[in-house]
Amino acid sequence: MTIFSAWNATNPSPKRRTLAAASGLIALSLALAGCQGEKKAAAPAAAPAPEVAIVTLHPQQVPVTTELPGRTSAYLTAEVRPQVDGVIQSRLFQEGSEVQKGEVLYQIDPAPYQATYDSAVAALAKVQAALPSAKAKADRYQKLSAVKGVSDQDLEDAKSSYAQAEADIAVARATLQTARINLDYTKVTAPISGLIGQSALTPGALVTSGQTTALTTIHQIDPIHVDLEQSSTNLLRLKRELAQGALKGGGTSVPVKLILEDGSDYPQEGKLEFADVTVDESTGTFTLRALFPNPDRVLLPGMYVRAILEEGVADNAFLIPARAVSRNARGEATAQFVTADGKVETRTFTTARTIGNDWLVDSGVADGDKVIIEGSLKVRSGQAVRTVEATIDPKTGEVKTSKAAGGAGEAPKQQ
Repeated sequence: MTIFSAWNATNPSPKRRTLAAASGLIALSLALAGCQGEKKAAAPAAAPAPEVAIVTLHPQQVPVTTELPGRTSAYLTAEVRPQVDGVIQSRLFQEGSEVQKGEVLYQIDPAPYQATYDSAVAALAKVQAALPSAKAKADRYQKLSAVKGVSDQDLEDAKSSYAQAEADIAVARATLQTARINLDYTKVTAPISGLIGQSALTPGALVTSGQTTALTTIHQIDPIHVDLEQSSTNLLRLKRELAQGALKGGGTSVPVKLILEDGSDYPQEGKLEFADVTVDESTGTFTLRALFPNPDRVLLPGMYVRAILEEGVADNAFLIPARAVSRNARGEATAQFVTADGKVETRTFTTARTIGNDWLVDSGVADGDKVIIEGSLKVRSGQAVRTVEATIDPKTGEVKTSKAAGGAGEAPKQQ
């Protein structure tokens, strides 16, 4: 190679430099195109739509209930007090036991009253013995008066003696009756049937007929009353709903259920007996009284309970599970629904009250609407979703889905 040739190789001409640059650009473009093709071929498939559990809404007849606090009170209460003076000889009952009406509870010393009774018996016999003589004399003087055998004054005196003898017998009988009553009162009996409480006095104690201290108290608790407090505001609302037709009245016999202090359900159902006619000025409430059977003596006077009253029935009403409902910044009730094309929609509606674990809806929903009850946190409005029909256990709140509805058995626990 000559010196000239070597110079040309190391210092190419402008034309050669242009061709070399163009070739490099073409090669680079082909390389980039190949890389992009490889990337497109390796891109993953689109993620499937998330699955949510739904409940389909349908109109139904909904019993409208309200929960009220209350206290139990005995159906009948009787304080046992002595009717005569004396010393208690014996107590004839066991405290806390069941007693029957007429059963003897205490025995007061009967000796003085027995003596008075015996004296009254003798007094009656005495005046009764004088009656035949007075009657015979009055009859004889009546006959003699007809022939002028006695004066009119003597006849009148005989008749008066006879009438006085009859009156003495009546007085003696009344005295005897009083003595008998007082003697009977020495046996202090139960005025009603029921559970008897603690005895305030023991044998040997002196009692009087006018004392203020009761010997004991008897409570009849089968059936038993439950006194409830209802606000006058709720009463006005209930009357308005009944007048507008939003509720149908439950009739005269309103069923009532009880929840006990420990949260358990009382097995017997009661009925509303009456409502007070006045409102307490200090609390703005009025009293409702319900009557419950209590054969097992589970309810005792003074227990705190919660009562569930059925106020009426709402026709063509919709219930939305409370777990699906939230509130926006304006305090409006909102929930996520699935539209007919399978997309999520956030909707507001108006609620009336809670019914168990559901909200009773006034407006904003329609028959066939699908509300999301599980999986709402992992979806957003406008997003396509897959749905599975679900039910909620009313006691445990557990969401269960049906395989026949297109789900996988159990709905996801994530909300």
